[in-house]
Amino acid sequence: MFQFVAGNPLLAVVVAALWVALVLYGASSAWWLFESVVLARGGRVAPDEVEWGYDDVQVRILTVDAAAVVQATVNAVPAGLDDVRVIAEEPIDVDGADVHVVPDSFECAATNKGRAVEWARREVPCDREYVLYLDEDTIMAGFEGLPDADVVQFTEKPLYTGSRLTYLSEIFRVGYQYEQFAFHRLRYPLYAWGGGVAVRHSLEDAITWDVATITEDTNFIWRAADRAGVSFAVLDVRFRNQAPPSLRAMAKQRRRWISGTRADGGLLPLAYRPVYYTRIVAWAFSPLVPLLAVASILLPGTAPAMEWYQTASLALVGILFVYKLVGTARYDKHPLTWPVYLALTPVAFFAHSIGAVWGLISPVTTFEVTEKLAPEAVEEAHDSMDEGQLRDHDGSERLTRESDSAFTFAVFDD
Repeated sequence: MFQFVAGNPLLAVVVAALWVALVLYGASSAWWLFESVVLARGGRVAPDEVEWGYDDVQVRILTVDAAAVVQATVNAVPAGLDDVRVIAEEPIDVDGADVHVVPDSFECAATNKGRAVEWARREVPCDREYVLYLDEDTIMAGFEGLPDADVVQFTEKPLYTGSRLTYLSEIFRVGYQYEQFAFHRLRYPLYAWGGGVAVRHSLEDAITWDVATITEDTNFIWRAADRAGVSFAVLDVRFRNQAPPSLRAMAKQRRRWISGTRADGGLLPLAYRPVYYTRIVAWAFSPLVPLLAVASILLPGTAPAMEWYQTASLALVGILFVYKLVGTARYDKHPLTWPVYLALTPVAFFAHSIGAVWGLISPVTTFEVTEKLAPEAVEEAHDSMDEGQLRDHDGSERLTRESDSAFTFAVFDD
């Protein structure tokens, strides 16, 4: 080894960098496999495994002023949920819900969306056990009630909105997020999706949303985890939300996610930080994983242990395809189409990582709402969706199937 370093100093630096990259991504992949194979057992709560019913839930839908988008979300709330509130930044008209407008004069430590949520916590009356938070584009599906946990995370299944590239990336992301089923075994769940999360009202009042952050959902979960005995459950009902309509919109969304969670990383105890920050780096630089395999092929025999490196790097490339395979299965794609989606895995993970790299290099400190399409525009994007099908959807229905005719991305399969 010493002779190799002394005789090839530049190559030795390259090889050392390759090993560092391999170890970082390998650690992240190994943790995901451990979560998904071992810790996730028993972590999936079925839609009918509930202890709290409709009368125990208040629904709050967060928006700036997207009335048409919000109307479809309100329409999809099951009829049995009779306490539905829209928390808006500007006055809007919505049928079937009480609209509350955050006054310009309201001041608190929280900003942007967090400010609106904190105002609602203080000012909107609630006599229910839980507050169910939805984004403006969250379409409820298969909701029958809530399990008895302090925080209940819903799974998601983003809708195609016209960009095949972002849709492929969302399938990849949903596959990776299978690890959420392991979060009930972690004191600190590694992230949360605020577009579909129910919080026990008493816990919300105890923790509050009154902190400066651009990822208020994950920030709240981490601060709540500091309290002994806070329980977390993942309810597998797969609410529908919109995939970003363009690559730029998706990159800005991912940039905000990674910037916010990096800024809030100090809330995690020291034992969690190596895992957490390794995952961030692995997400941002996942497109480099195939290059590790190429490097191992180009350098066999020129450096110590490169044969081992080649095996390990090829295995890590395979993990990327595992994420996509899990996402494809979670989307209920027809098995005959799986080879097509798997073949497009490199495109998916490359697009998914652009915003993460951007967030690492140039973090953002302000919240920007991801562009949403009106319901009729989403319906028009799907050849198999009838006019009004999204706008008139009843959220008590369980929607999981998707059609894949000639690689078109339809939403609802009759």
